[in-house]
Amino acid sequence: MGKAVLLQLLFGVLAVVLSASVVKAEDPYKYYTWTVTYGTLSPLAVPQQVILINGQFPGPRLDVVTNDNIILNLINKLDQPFLLTWNGIKQRKNSWQDGVLGTNCPIPPNSNYTYKIQAKDQIGTFTYFPSTKLHRAAGAFGGINVYSRPRIPIPYPLPESDFTLLVGDWYKTSHQALQKSLDSGKSLPFPDGLLINGQASTTFGGDQGKTYMFRVSNVGLSTSLNFRIQGHKLKLVECEGSHTQQNIYDSLDVHVGQSFSVLVTLNQPPKDYYIVASTRFTRRVLTATAVLHYSNSHTSVSGPVPAGPSFQLHWSMQQARTFRWNLTANAARPNPQGSYHYGQIVPTKTIVLANSAPLINGTLRYAFNQVSYVNPDTPLKLADYFNIPGVFTFDAIQSVPSGSSATLATPVLPASLHDFLEIVFQNNEKTMQSVHLDGYDFWAVGYGSGQWQPAKRKTYNLVDALTRHTVQVYPNSWSTILVSLDNQGMWNLRSATWERQYLGQQLYLRVWNPTQNLANEYNIPSNALMCGKAVGRHP
Repeated sequence: MGKAVLLQLLFGVLAVVLSASVVKAEDPYKYYTWTVTYGTLSPLAVPQQVILINGQFPGPRLDVVTNDNIILNLINKLDQPFLLTWNGIKQRKNSWQDGVLGTNCPIPPNSNYTYKIQAKDQIGTFTYFPSTKLHRAAGAFGGINVYSRPRIPIPYPLPESDFTLLVGDWYKTSHQALQKSLDSGKSLPFPDGLLINGQASTTFGGDQGKTYMFRVSNVGLSTSLNFRIQGHKLKLVECEGSHTQQNIYDSLDVHVGQSFSVLVTLNQPPKDYYIVASTRFTRRVLTATAVLHYSNSHTSVSGPVPAGPSFQLHWSMQQARTFRWNLTANAARPNPQGSYHYGQIVPTKTIVLANSAPLINGTLRYAFNQVSYVNPDTPLKLADYFNIPGVFTFDAIQSVPSGSSATLATPVLPASLHDFLEIVFQNNEKTMQSVHLDGYDFWAVGYGSGQWQPAKRKTYNLVDALTRHTVQVYPNSWSTILVSLDNQGMWNLRSATWERQYLGQQLYLRVWNPTQNLANEYNIPSNALMCGKAVGRHP
């Protein structure tokens, strides 16, 4: 009898300990309320309407830790429907929260939607921005910094502090006028200037001898940029969620939608130095400057602004090839990044996507494989979930260029969960391209000039290619990515150049497993908004 009581007490204590450990192990929750409004500012010295979040331009920065749950109530006080998307946050098993028109109904004016997202198994530098209309041209963008959990080591000494730099091209013209121009079939003009954190000039300060992290993102609409700091070297340590080999650079190209982190040691004589961003591959070079201020400086910036690289496309492509995965470093999890040997996996399928700028019904459009995407009234994810016919088809686009006439459609490429894809982006135009895939990062294994051919696979980096979410494609060139489809959902593959995305250079990838359970994908949110043919349906 005594033994039985003792065992009962022992199991009871054990149950309490285990339950306490489960509660303790739950990932933290962070709660936010953001209100989206119009405001008037003068980013380029001309008053114009901008979009503010909680009165801020750019919007508030999200500083979170790996696996944090983010509960964000977004209140739309604009006169148009509105959505935010989370550029680079993978939304594991949860494309319901991706914030693009293929997955979510836009938030009506004077209404709200609560996003429930998680930075699951991620670290790094990311951004958010509006995915609706041309709202991105008016602001409402911001930085997302995902920090490592304390028990996961990082492959460099902890910097003194870090700075977020949101750099991008900017128009003095209102977003409504820019949208009207695109709707009439006209391409956007050359930007009026560049901004750093929504300003034409700003200052970042630090102490001599200490090292700081600069998190740099290109949040512009169309233009590749070069980033540099006068008299200082840039040590690349992270790119869109991956720790990199720590190469040293004088300057770095960053294309539309891309992000990176560099360490900068303030090891120069105490004074102020230029921080510079300038456009790449443009006839007229736009430049924005900020100031790096040493705390013991008594000398203002002076002299000419440091020039960017004199070499163009070939130089930039060569630099891109030097960005390598740090195979021995941990990322968000304890295991080394290089423990996944992607180069030894035979792709399930090869997809070749050629971008183009056709005239359809006499109006400028953009396309992949001659199919220009049209947003339906009903989000694809809702149509798929409720089995609503007539919203999209799986045969609207071919997986290789066919030479057919350009058409308007709502293309979705079907794929199976755990497929391993080789995707080639073929750019036969004279303009720089930048392509983003939601829900994933991928290995950018190859860049090359001319036409891609199967023989080009011999040039792929199958050992330590960088993983990222946005890849550049140089004019009259190709870029290849490898992606492991381990995240079920409806995922947007789009041009990061927003004019091209708006006018149809996008599609969706439906990653599917017929066995439906929470191990593969989360249920539809109870607060999901309904629109189009889904009106009247219930989650």
